[in-house]
Amino acid sequence: MDSNTLSDFRTELYRCFLKSSDALMNTVDALLTECTATSFVELSLSPYFERKWHSLYKAIKNGAVDAEALRRLFAKYAPKTEERRVLAVDASSIPRPASATARDKTYVHAVNLPEGSKPIVAGWQFSALVALPETPSSWTYALDNQRIESDQTQSEVASKQLEALVPLLPEGLLLLADGGYGNAAFMRLTEGIRCDKLCRLAKNRVLYAAPPKRTESPKPGHPEWHGAKFDCKDATTQTAPTATYTGLDATGQEFEVCAFSGLHFRKARSVSLTVLRVTRQGANGTERDPRVSWFVFSGEWLPSLETVPALYARRYSIEHGFRVDKQELLWEEARFRTPEGFQLWTDLVACVRNQLCLSRDLAVSRRGWERKEGVPTPSQTRRAMPGIIRQLGTPARPSRPRGYSRGRQKGTKMTPATRYPTVYKAKDKPKRAEAIV
Repeated sequence: MDSNTLSDFRTELYRCFLKSSDALMNTVDALLTECTATSFVELSLSPYFERKWHSLYKAIKNGAVDAEALRRLFAKYAPKTEERRVLAVDASSIPRPASATARDKTYVHAVNLPEGSKPIVAGWQFSALVALPETPSSWTYALDNQRIESDQTQSEVASKQLEALVPLLPEGLLLLADGGYGNAAFMRLTEGIRCDKLCRLAKNRVLYAAPPKRTESPKPGHPEWHGAKFDCKDATTQTAPTATYTGLDATGQEFEVCAFSGLHFRKARSVSLTVLRVTRQGANGTERDPRVSWFVFSGEWLPSLETVPALYARRYSIEHGFRVDKQELLWEEARFRTPEGFQLWTDLVACVRNQLCLSRDLAVSRRGWERKEGVPTPSQTRRAMPGIIRQLGTPARPSRPRGYSRGRQKGTKMTPATRYPTVYKAKDKPKRAEAIV
């Protein structure tokens, strides 16, 4: 990418801001250049934020983004470095255990908790759809970020994201996802979307073959819905594979990939699936490094079997991208009361991430103890962004000071903010939280 591409991206990005556009653009530039900031308010110290610190919070409170225009912008400038574009979808949690005034919190997965405690906390959860780099790294390009509301599931939000984005991208897409999406619900919701899917499959999943054809003298009653059972944990139910590949991985260890086609989930009979079993002889046999892994493929163009293990390993790039967003771009450090405010902040973080991707080849700033060669990291590119932004300029208009606020009127009584309970997402009928009066 050249500087003209980045300049065009920034100009079109500015047009996506419907309200408080100048303050939002300044916030994006501050996050893009202020590498030493460890909190949201410290972004106001950036020379590219031309306003006072409280304008940061006003920009989030009063700002608005055209979600459709932002989605088209991200899809338009998505990098394409290979013939088949590979995407990934996953959900990431934003813990808010002590935010009693935060609306529509649910119990989300938490990591790095003390041993013996349950890995759940109250917070928000966001579904991220990204374009993956060719080699596993943190250089993911954001395509869409949507909050998973208390009455939604990961599969529902991901299917809506795919439905909106796939028409904006070229054909031949391949989506990688973990075991949370290798189920009947996700396959059924994405059945009509022209995007191939390769998902991790739980080792206790049960699928079925196509029902046998009826004979000339069929039995009375309704035809059979399902054929023979295929149980991933019961080898006696597994038929002979339709295709097999045996070879060596990058470390010289032998692995085998077996494909079983013509299967389906019980609750998604219309979706024909191919189940893949990957056996790695050099694995440790632990939960993190299993000897046998299962995958499910849905689509038209099944990847060659020898590429399946390395291809799915690219999905872990989205985890590295989450780490950069949270540790470097202050994604979970900002504290906003409303989910709408945090959704806007999430969109701004995605705007910064994509500008870093577009600037990857323009400049890099390496420190003395860092390697002088190799692919730069997003942090190294971010250190060089002040010079790039100084050269390109900003489409935002200069700030216009309006004096000091008169403050609250005399006699104004402040009422406590409304408290909201944490919503427990039931499996059958999730309900929204009502305010505690």
